[in-house]
Amino acid sequence: MALRPQVVGLALLVSVLSWSLLGCSETEQRKVQLLNKVDSRAEMPEDNFELGQIYENQGKWALSIYYYDLSLRFYTSQREAQAMAVKSVNDSGNAAGAKEAADRAIGQVSRSAAESLGLAVAFQKLSLDEYAMACYMQALTLAPNSSRTNMKMGYYYLSKNDKQRAKEYLARSFQINPGQWEVADELGRLGVPVRIPPKTGIEK
Repeated sequence: MALRPQVVGLALLVSVLSWSLLGCSETEQRKVQLLNKVDSRAEMPEDNFELGQIYENQGKWALSIYYYDLSLRFYTSQREAQAMAVKSVNDSGNAAGAKEAADRAIGQVSRSAAESLGLAVAFQKLSLDEYAMACYMQALTLAPNSSRTNMKMGYYYLSKNDKQRAKEYLARSFQINPGQWEVADELGRLGVPVRIPPKTGIEK
């Protein structure tokens, strides 16, 4: 944390110079605004996260990783930021570093099926399937009899066009909670006959 003022100051200086020499795009304007905000108040996870996205889009991996990590430091439940940080490391060519970061993130949610599912979805959105599957399996281990956990796993396999496994998990989910109309519809499309009970207003 001691190096933070130098990092922010250097990033801000580079942005200002780019602004003055090349003209200021909307992205550069936004970046300068965000740098000024986090320079005066670091505990702003959304701003740090947005800076991470901007630097990632510009291919500035080190700064991108730095601001994603800073965002997580002040808002550890932000699973999307964790997944984006892993992607940044991976995109920089450091596969080993990405795996280490992913393993650390997965470990942080290892006691919560809900948070494991949240991280799984975040990884899946970024096509980080290896880590998404690890999170889904972790969630399933933590809550094997949860309709939601089985449903999420089923939809994951469906997104990968693995219809057989999708049917298995969706059927299990429906067996646990037969009030899931959307799951019943999906099973119907997959050729699995189901009987839908009257709506009760109870969800799991």
